[in-house]
Amino acid sequence: MLPVSARHHLVVGPSYAPGMPRLSLERRLERFVTGTFAKTFRSGVHPVEIGRRIVREIEGGVQVGIKGSVAPNHFSVLLSPDDFERFSTFQAALAQELADAAREHATEYRYHFVGSVTVELESHSKLGRGTFEVASAIVATQGFGPASLRLHDGERIPIAGMTASIGRMPDCTVQLADPKSSRYHAEVRHDGVGYVVVDLQSTNGTKLNGNAVAESKLSDGDLIQIGESVIRFEAS
Repeated sequence: MLPVSARHHLVVGPSYAPGMPRLSLERRLERFVTGTFAKTFRSGVHPVEIGRRIVREIEGGVQVGIKGSVAPNHFSVLLSPDDFERFSTFQAALAQELADAAREHATEYRYHFVGSVTVELESHSKLGRGTFEVASAIVATQGFGPASLRLHDGERIPIAGMTASIGRMPDCTVQLADPKSSRYHAEVRHDGVGYVVVDLQSTNGTKLNGNAVAESKLSDGDLIQIGESVIRFEAS
């Protein structure tokens, strides 16, 4: 993942929608296990298997909320002692990859979260090598994060605790190649509780979920539109 200070360019394209270019769950996890960790997964539980089970938990646990479909965001993965030990040196990295894969899937189907996406790996003495169980829950957390902006090409820009500027200028956090964007068009700011999007008196205005706004609180999955460019806010 690129550092917060990195500058990103967003090429003008169609609105954010399912089917936009991004790594599939299988490709993402297979890329993770190649190279350094390849030998670790030649036997026993494979991360792709866990990822698929997490997807099933998401699909089976989706509930209809005020702003759309709410997906489970907390996953407990129970592993055999042997498999748990094999993952011991990179558990945090694996858990993060699984959480990112869950977030990717939820984004693809326009599901929302009410809390941070977390994956916990645990050892269970009654499970044999190569077997595992996954439990999920919808867990609400106030002001959850780290927040990020997802661009048209699938790139995620973390914005935890910072003000992210959007516009045509090279020093913007998100630089747009959109002729309808002002030089400094809008900002996403943390107000001490959550995040808000603020239009910087731009020429063509800023829309949030299709509605023109001057300033508005952001929720997970909200779509910020500037000209033809659409950026998805992810609070988890």
